[in-house]
Amino acid sequence: MTAQSVIHPSAVIEDGAQIGQGCHIGPFCHIGSDVVLKDGVVLKSHVVVTGKTEIGSETTIFSFAVIGEIPQDLKFKGEDCQLIIGERNRIREHVTMNAGTAGGGGVTKVGDDGLFMAGCHVAHDVQIGNNVILVNNSAIAGHCVIEDDVIVGGLSGVHQWVRIGRGAIIGAVTMVTNDVIPFGLVQAPRGELDGLNLVGLKRRGVARSDITALRAAFQMLAQGEGAFVDRAKRLGDETDSEYVREIVAFIMGDSDRSFLTPK
Repeated sequence: MTAQSVIHPSAVIEDGAQIGQGCHIGPFCHIGSDVVLKDGVVLKSHVVVTGKTEIGSETTIFSFAVIGEIPQDLKFKGEDCQLIIGERNRIREHVTMNAGTAGGGGVTKVGDDGLFMAGCHVAHDVQIGNNVILVNNSAIAGHCVIEDDVIVGGLSGVHQWVRIGRGAIIGAVTMVTNDVIPFGLVQAPRGELDGLNLVGLKRRGVARSDITALRAAFQMLAQGEGAFVDRAKRLGDETDSEYVREIVAFIMGDSDRSFLTPK
């Protein structure tokens, strides 16, 4: 037997909205006509979900979040764009997530199992992976790519078009203006690549041999001869570690920004 959805009588659900089984929609929520809520989505009170927005199953959105509104981009002229949110996310109070723009591919996308703490912002055309944590009042500008397992500290900002590699961590009150390598540790007011996210690597059970290889790779990137990209190329030729190869592939990938480099 399939659970029925529970919808508070004060909620406004526009014609055309698709509500899955077992959803719970609290008082004074507003759901637009192009919204799709998958099974088991929970909206606490006073949540706005609008635009062409899809929210994955078992995601919970807390009070006063605004999800799927038009981009904060003066070039936006009402194009048909989307916001797609994955499964089992926790989106806390006052979070804002905007739809994409035609100039950025038309889709803002959020993966699974994320935690978006109170007051954080996800701008147009951002691509966020799985298991990402945005801490209170952090802001991700347009067109950024945030890979899996990233943590962005409270009150931090990520500049538009920046990529943050898998497993990286950004300290609190940090401005990130350039790409961050996978497993990097960034801190200081004008973000500096200050090491590796060793705590995160150990928590995920990464083998000691891979951590040792990552340490050596970081030293080579910091102190090796030649330009930063040249050092990365040499790393790719010399390493057997898949983790180091991931860093090399990230550095050699397409980007609209330069890199935060080790001191």
